[in-house]
Amino acid sequence: MITTDRFCDEIAARNIVFVSGVPCFYFSGPIERLTSKGRYVPAANEGAALALAAGATAAGARSAVIAQNSGLGNLINPLTSLHMTYSIPVLVFMSLRGWPDPRHDEPQHAVMGTSTHRLLDAIDVAHWTLSQDATSMVNLLDAAEQELAVGRPAFILAEKGAIETYRSEPSQRDSRLLTRAQALATQMPMLAGLPVVSTTGYTSRELFANGDAATHFYMQGSMGHAPSFGLGLALAAPTGRSVVILDGDGAALMHLGAMSTIGAHAPLSLLHVIFDNHSYESTGAQSTTAATTDFAALARAVGYASGQTCHTAGNIEAATAAALTRPGPHLVVIPVARACGAPAARATSVLSATHIHHRLSVALGVTQPWADPIAEL
Repeated sequence: MITTDRFCDEIAARNIVFVSGVPCFYFSGPIERLTSKGRYVPAANEGAALALAAGATAAGARSAVIAQNSGLGNLINPLTSLHMTYSIPVLVFMSLRGWPDPRHDEPQHAVMGTSTHRLLDAIDVAHWTLSQDATSMVNLLDAAEQELAVGRPAFILAEKGAIETYRSEPSQRDSRLLTRAQALATQMPMLAGLPVVSTTGYTSRELFANGDAATHFYMQGSMGHAPSFGLGLALAAPTGRSVVILDGDGAALMHLGAMSTIGAHAPLSLLHVIFDNHSYESTGAQSTTAATTDFAALARAVGYASGQTCHTAGNIEAATAAALTRPGPHLVVIPVARACGAPAARATSVLSATHIHHRLSVALGVTQPWADPIAEL
């Protein structure tokens, strides 16, 4: 295992002074240390991290990106059309979720886990794999330097356990706030029978723990896309019921433009909830940039009928009830504390992802355009 000290010392020895990324728990140790030293810039998504690194490189700073392979798709566009087109070198440290055997990870990592190496081969990007048995990154970094020296990207892929991990402790802010589970419990009675789309991470886990329903869509993976999925439901599903989106601050920031799309189409029966704990909780509780983002004001600015922030159970109950009975769309932002203790179980520990999809369609009274979901149940 590479310790946090060794990782940071090795990249410092290569004069890498600018690091950006979207966190993965596999890299939680180095991200925490680099953040404390003021050398890590959290990006909204993986592609943005790559563009940040490109700009820093153009300004004379040796740069690197840290990301999870589930976000490789977000990286591909700036990797191929920016870095490789303009010959801007970049060193990428990427975790390998769903590899080498996807059966040992969550289902959302299966496809990318078995495709990461082949996708990089397909676009002719050099890559090396750092195993958990490795004691040094020197040889891999030496090989990467040869690619970087001629203006090409280089990827070091890290398997689980290759690098020391870290989880931050709750802050004073957390002690003053409701937990997400408490806030969700306040809302649950009003959400009965409604289509509910929950974002990846602990939000979906806690929704499932509060009581499973056929109308719940637990979006494991696809970070940042729960609002767009919910908007699609609201625009296309033949139902007068409100659609509820349970989002997180990190996920909302990842594809913030989805809020503008919701505001532009203005579905009357849509409630968007953002549980804001200022962190990427399920990857090690690294900080997001939500502390300087006013989601409620943004919602109003892009066309939501209302946007408000609720701090107490009473405020949450009143705002949720109003949003479900008045023309929308509405945004309710709930500042919450980070969870303590072991996380709740994922829905896919009991249900298959395909089943979650198909039973939602059945609950909405529709059939799939290319298949009969009833035949799958």
